Amino acid sequence: MLTYYRTLCALVVARIVLLRRDNDRGEITTTVIVTALMAVLAIALIAIIAAKLTAKANSIDLGG
Repeated sequence: MLTYYRTLCALVVARIVLLRRDNDRGEITTTVIVTALMAVLAIALIAIIAAKLTAKANSIDLGG
């Protein structure tokens, strides 16, 4: 069991060292901006659909 733990520890340390050496961390800012814009568009789309459904429901004549 101790050998397994040491091997796992060595593997994790080696992976961390490898990730720290890699300078390419991606375009985080662009990803965040695009994700935020998509969320805003989705919320706006839901609001438009809800407004149209409410207007349509209110325009139904129930004969009363």
